Amino acid sequence: MKPRLISIVIPSYNESNNIELIYNAITNECSDIDYDFEILFINDGSTDDTIKRIKQLESINSNVKYISFTRNFGKEVALLAGFQHVTGEAVIVMDADLQHPCNLIKPFIQGYEEGYHQVIAQRNRKGEKPLRACFSSLYYCLVNKIVDVEIKNGVGDFRLLSRKAVEALLLLNEGNRFSKGLFSWIGLSQKTIYYDNIIRKNGKSKWSLSALLNYGIDGIISFNNRPLRICFYSGAILLLFSLIYIFINFVFIIRNGITEPGYFTLISAVLFLGGIQLLCLGVIGEYIGRIYYETKHRPHYLIQETNINTGENHEDT
Repeated sequence: MKPRLISIVIPSYNESNNIELIYNAITNECSDIDYDFEILFINDGSTDDTIKRIKQLESINSNVKYISFTRNFGKEVALLAGFQHVTGEAVIVMDADLQHPCNLIKPFIQGYEEGYHQVIAQRNRKGEKPLRACFSSLYYCLVNKIVDVEIKNGVGDFRLLSRKAVEALLLLNEGNRFSKGLFSWIGLSQKTIYYDNIIRKNGKSKWSLSALLNYGIDGIISFNNRPLRICFYSGAILLLFSLIYIFINFVFIIRNGITEPGYFTLISAVLFLGGIQLLCLGVIGEYIGRIYYETKHRPHYLIQETNINTGENHEDT
């Protein structure tokens, strides 16, 4: 009887110093597990020798697979490519930076054998800078009041997905992808495993403040239209207050005559209303921009080289 297969998808961008380390950690952890494993590295347009290190591993282990993009398309697209090309009955997603502990692979598989379609790793904020941890908590508090799906603080891409969960994700073919929301949107049975946060040892984080901010905005915009509703209600409330203000001033003028208008009142009204209008236009622009990109129907990524059979449909997907 052929052994059952688990696929491990590892998006990699400029992780040259970590490729061999994550490979050794996985193989050591999986050596006594009654499954076969394939490790699929997605080289997301790295500018260092990440792909060279991956090829060295592939030369000694045929279970090491890789897909190398023509440029950097982003982690979300790398995950999509991994889901499209893995063959295992279950898929484990983890980063190449060693911040996802390999000793959770066994609990993942145990949860999968218990019948769960998603076995999720949730980390605490131990060791993070206090300011960043505070902003993260505030963000998750805000986003869960706005979006239509639940996104838990400390839950990321590190998880095991059953084949059914992977197939469900592949049905969601939008270009602007926010995996945290997609994982939550598909539902299915879930089990959560908790672990302590691990600080990166090698290389630099790819998540700058601006990248995190953009990622946060994607999360808010991608899964609801409530910001548009907020714009509508804000406009309606401001219109109501404006009408009340006009009525009060009209009555005042009738009773007391025209007085010199106050500069402060005028400039405050202009700046306040102008700011609200620009904010609403920005929110509307975000949605229109996403519609614009979706209507182009561009491929999610382009493959430069790979050692797996992508097929005609995926070669330039």
